[in-house]
Amino acid sequence: MRIVIAEDEPLLREGLALLLRAEGLEVVATADGPAPFLAAVDEHKPDVAIVDVRMPPTHTDEGIVAAVEARRRLPGLAVLVLSAYVEQAFATDLLSGGAAGLGYLLKERVGRVEEFLTALHRVADGGTAVDPEVVGLLLSRNRADNGLERLSPRERDVLALMAEGLGNVAIAERLVVTEGAVHKHIRSIFAKLDLAPSDRADRRVTAVLRYLEK
Repeated sequence: MRIVIAEDEPLLREGLALLLRAEGLEVVATADGPAPFLAAVDEHKPDVAIVDVRMPPTHTDEGIVAAVEARRRLPGLAVLVLSAYVEQAFATDLLSGGAAGLGYLLKERVGRVEEFLTALHRVADGGTAVDPEVVGLLLSRNRADNGLERLSPRERDVLALMAEGLGNVAIAERLVVTEGAVHKHIRSIFAKLDLAPSDRADRRVTAVLRYLEK
């Protein structure tokens, strides 16, 4: 796995690089701003980019803009965005083009090394990793106007874990239920949210996020 890191805080940038290299991953470049990050993407053609939301010069949305541009330049690039805060607008901007190969985590997750690495590998494999706090915020803000009010409390629990990117086995383990029960809940969720059965398997996350964004 070839990785580019874009982070303007030197300690976090170098700390991430050391952590990933210690895990046997190849960090091909690090950058402290959008322009050098995009240049590194053009030069190294990485598999994954880890990008801070807020970077110079204004420390607002430069990281999100750069991440979207990087995926335009290098289709299929997996991107894991790190943010110090839950920022709904930035999450939806990033995910609006589809959720495959994308992650949005709070920076505090980096300190939980196993969780962070699991999310990184999931994104690199084409999956999605969305921070539970982001999912919870989006669910609570959008529940009333997108059909989610039709879901039972347990179905909302399953939906939130789906939005994080967890598979059925992991959801069953987290909720301490059988995998069959998870299948049943997911079928009910899709029915209540009027999801077409012809949607592909990746709909599990992309459809959830699409509904959250409406």
